[in-house]
This record gives sequence, structure tokens and C-alpha cells, in this order.
Amino acid sequence: MADIQKLEQIVSQVRRDIVRMVHQNNSGHPGGSLGCAEYFVALYNEIMTHQPNNWDMDGQNEDIFFLSNGHISPVFYSVLGRAGYFPVKEMATFRSLDSRLQGHPTPHEGLPGIRVASGSLGQGLSVALGAAQAKKLNKDNKLVFCLMGDGEQQEGQIWEAAMYAAAKKVDNIIATIDYNKAQIDGSTDEVLSLGNLKAKWEAFGWTVLEMNGNKMEEVIATLNKAKTLTGKGTPIMIMMTTQMGNGVDFMMGSHKWHGVAPNNEQLQSALAQNAETLGDY
Repeated sequence: MADIQKLEQIVSQVRRDIVRMVHQNNSGHPGGSLGCAEYFVALYNEIMTHQPNNWDMDGQNEDIFFLSNGHISPVFYSVLGRAGYFPVKEMATFRSLDSRLQGHPTPHEGLPGIRVASGSLGQGLSVALGAAQAKKLNKDNKLVFCLMGDGEQQEGQIWEAAMYAAAKKVDNIIATIDYNKAQIDGSTDEVLSLGNLKAKWEAFGWTVLEMNGNKMEEVIATLNKAKTLTGKGTPIMIMMTTQMGNGVDFMMGSHKWHGVAPNNEQLQSALAQNAETLGDY
């Protein structure tokens, strides 16, 4: 049974990592990163079977994850570092020249935990589906997880992948949409309304679950339920409602913090709202 208190303590540290990374180079995307902290912590500390100390690109006989909305790299790097994929102190190099921790994740420097470059939105689900089919061909019964943004659902490639997955019965994938209803230029309704997103995915042949992505118990329960639904002939999608900037009061619910770094005073306020639990890098 999941230790919710311990997981929430990790979330608090991850939030600290996020705001510190983005602040130090005055560059990055804190809003969506903070909103997805519970999801990433749950995935890498409770849900997935993975091998941080024996990482390789193939990921055979382990669950693997693909981040499609790569601009939320701060949360990804924090959770990977805290899970043991690379030294925690390496977070201090975020977005620096010659760092492995670039603004959008890339595998070309051999960064453990990263299997595909992401940030060109719309592509992650297609890659994840290819990996899922490779697992089937290799008789590997582990799962593939993928996270996308909701603004990303405006990309046409997403819907080609959605149609393909259902038609080919790719039923060893659990995809999730960060449904915070905000993107860089405003709300998704203002930029390009998504309509009834749940109904669309269901119409494309996916089994769709819903969860509050900022409540750890619900995240754990829903991801575990999704795992029980795999292998039944249909791909799984989770609509994950989150608050952009969750855990930092002046960032919460505002698209303005999609890609803006906190200043010195704002950093201290954000840190004061989140206890140091594992030691800052």
C-alpha cells in the first residue's frame, strides 16, 4: 500500500527543485511542472517497475515513460534525479551550456531516463505507441506510459496516433493528458477550444478515466485502476485535471506562469510554501 505521506514529502521537495532550477537561469516552465508533480512522483515512486541503477535505452522487462510536452522538463529532471537516474547535484546545471539537462529533454548526451527528444509538441504519443508495439513483439509484458499537455491536443498528429492505437489494439499503453485548460497564450478555450475532450477520445476507441492530478491518493488509485484495464484490447487514456502552478499560491491557475521564472522574492515565497524534505541540490 502506498505511503501517501512519504510521496507528498517527495512532491514538496520536487516543487522546491522546480522553482530553484527555473530561477537560477531565469528561464524555464514552472507552471505545468508544478501542476504535474504528484503525477511524476507517483509514477516513479509507486506505479512503474523501472531500473534507475541499470538503465538502458531499450527498457526491456521494465515499464517505460515518454514525456511529450517536453517543456515541463524541470519536474521530469527533479523526479529522475531523486529516483537515482543521475546525481541530484546535476540539477544545478539546468539549461546551462553543455549541460545534459537542457530546456527540453534530449537523449543525445546520454542522460539516463530520457529515451526521446521532446518539446516539438504532438509527437510523444506516436513514439510511445511504437515502444508499446515493440514490447508486444518482444513478448515483454511491461507497460508504456506517456504524458501530454492539453494544448497539445490541438496538434493533428495526436489524432492520427489515437486512431492508430485503437485500430491496432495497442492495449499496453497508459497515456495521460495534463488537463489544466491553460497554454502559453491563454486558456485552451480561447486559443482553440478542445470541446468535449473525453468524448473525443472515447469516440476514437480509447478507454478513458478521469482523476484529480493534484490529489495523491486519487492519482495512485487511478493509475492502478488503469493498469488493471490493460491487455483488454483497447488503449487507456487518463484525463488528469490539474492546477497550473499547484503548490505555489501566486502561480496557481494562471497561464502567465507557463514559461516565466520567479524573481528572487518570488522564489523565497515559493520555497517557504514547500518544506525541504530530501535536501536541496
